[in-house]
Amino acid sequence: MIDIVKNLYGRIGRPLNFMEVCGTHTVAIFRHGIRSILPDGLKLLSGPGCPVCVTSIRDIDTAIAIARSDDAILTTFGDMMRVPGGKQSLMEVRAEGSDIRIVYSPLDSLKIAKDNPGKKVVFFSAGFETTAPSAAATVSEAERMGIPNFFLYSVHKVVPPALEALLLSDDVRIDGFILPGHVSTIIGTKPYQFISEKYSIPCAVTGFGANDILGGIAMLLKQTIEGKASVEVEYKTVVKEEGNPKAVKFIEDVFEPSDSYWRGIGMIPGSGLKLRSSWKHRDAEKIFTLEVPDISEPKGCMCGLVLRGVKIPSECPLFAKVCNPDKPVGACMVSSEGSCAAYYRYRGVLEG
Repeated sequence: MIDIVKNLYGRIGRPLNFMEVCGTHTVAIFRHGIRSILPDGLKLLSGPGCPVCVTSIRDIDTAIAIARSDDAILTTFGDMMRVPGGKQSLMEVRAEGSDIRIVYSPLDSLKIAKDNPGKKVVFFSAGFETTAPSAAATVSEAERMGIPNFFLYSVHKVVPPALEALLLSDDVRIDGFILPGHVSTIIGTKPYQFISEKYSIPCAVTGFGANDILGGIAMLLKQTIEGKASVEVEYKTVVKEEGNPKAVKFIEDVFEPSDSYWRGIGMIPGSGLKLRSSWKHRDAEKIFTLEVPDISEPKGCMCGLVLRGVKIPSECPLFAKVCNPDKPVGACMVSSEGSCAAYYRYRGVLEG
């Protein structure tokens, strides 16, 4: 497959920037050594496809404020525990005595709520369209079971508006998107059509094997050669044009679009998911009275530029010096899907 990619690129003769949106793709690209075998001039940029990385400081600090409430139990996925807030992480606040519990599913939070009727149990619900259906289904299940003390703090984000924000920025050129496989199993391909139709940018949804990714790159190169732009699917065994209608309905029944702040990028209209007004009695932001100040990103941190594909992690002055996976300064170093964490893990490969 790499020979096909090289032959196709040889017919183009100019530099190209393809962006892999998904953090899992970033890790897979490193694991398979794909960057090292691509022809010179064909560059892969890492995008904002790590939900931990784009969760804002204010969102972390809001979760911390909830956890510090005397009558609250905060539940969350483990990869959110070390994300730096303005001054502390959830892990540090738990060490001080706040009741913060790691769960593997929103349903685990629902059981905690059932077992602790005197507490307000809040699930810190983060992630893209991939995790939103299970959160929505759990809210519905709490209602069905009559468990009144289960609440959601939703910081869910949706991918397509973020891609348009990148295309509207003037500090990075993107010639094609490697679209996220997991997200696309839920939403299908239609939500991305504006990228090819409005901006004439080739797109390909790929899986996570080496040949899957190289096959997606080949699709983008063929579109470029033909002067066409469409949304193609390499990951056909999993991704359908219509996505997963049942999962999408769960999302639409419980959530509605909202403006959302992406860490290091800024406010993106329509890129978030908040609980509908009919579910406000399950909305943690409506239940708790919170005062959370706005705090800027750590000085010197380039996570925002990394998430937009403007910089690579090794260009950040903090990278592998004061910022590493054991003591992250920026959110991109926390999750295994974060660009900085991937670059740190595979820096020996990059350095040859």
